[in-house]
Amino acid sequence: MVGVLPPSGPGTCQGGRRVPLRSDDAVLSVLAGAVALLGLGAGELIDRLAGRFPWPAGAGVGTLLRPGASAVRRPLLPVGTALLLALVALGLGPVPELPAFLVFAVVAVLLTVVDLRHRLLPDRVVLPSLALGVVLLSAAAAGTGGWGDLARAILGAGVLFVVFLALALASPGGLGMGDVKLAALLGLHLGWLGWGAVLAGAVAGFVVQAVVALVLLAARRVRRDTELPFGPAMLVGAAVVMALALS
Repeated sequence: MVGVLPPSGPGTCQGGRRVPLRSDDAVLSVLAGAVALLGLGAGELIDRLAGRFPWPAGAGVGTLLRPGASAVRRPLLPVGTALLLALVALGLGPVPELPAFLVFAVVAVLLTVVDLRHRLLPDRVVLPSLALGVVLLSAAAAGTGGWGDLARAILGAGVLFVVFLALALASPGGLGMGDVKLAALLGLHLGWLGWGAVLAGAVAGFVVQAVVALVLLAARRVRRDTELPFGPAMLVGAAVVMALALS
């Protein structure tokens, strides 16, 4: 898998493998620990935001982040988010694109929880996250000279958007427009890692969804006509591909 997921960015390639730019393991451990602490706070905020969804029109951020609401049993989201961000930091190391992928990981957790609970991928999360991802990856490209990586990331977003839009139009009862917009967000970050990652990430979501559906059917938790949210499978599939690309 790594062979078809080309590395990107100057100074990140050794023997055809993408490796973090780090001075030693101690620096990486400190980075992962600091990021995990941020993840604890981010997970708590995600819990409050998801617990208050759907968000009232005109509600301020302060209102939505008030203590009290909870989407899942505590402390699952804070701990899970902290672990996820630590893994992202360990996989990437102190590289300029790290902030973009940390933000993406936080957004992925929020979208997964909301889609599982409400079967909805809100534009108020997906679209700003896509714009922020472009900004952060542009900053990374400016710092490394990796303009080719940025161009590939933007093209990856466009390619997956078009592909998933075509699938949604061909099968209106299958994919929703939320899935189509999420595909652009995934394509942006997968594209930074390489075209192989874009292709693998596009397919991985369908594989994850099929496996989950078969397991739930075997356990008699769903019926054959039960509609399952697709966003979480897309996000998990993309995460697996990213992990393989960075391993």
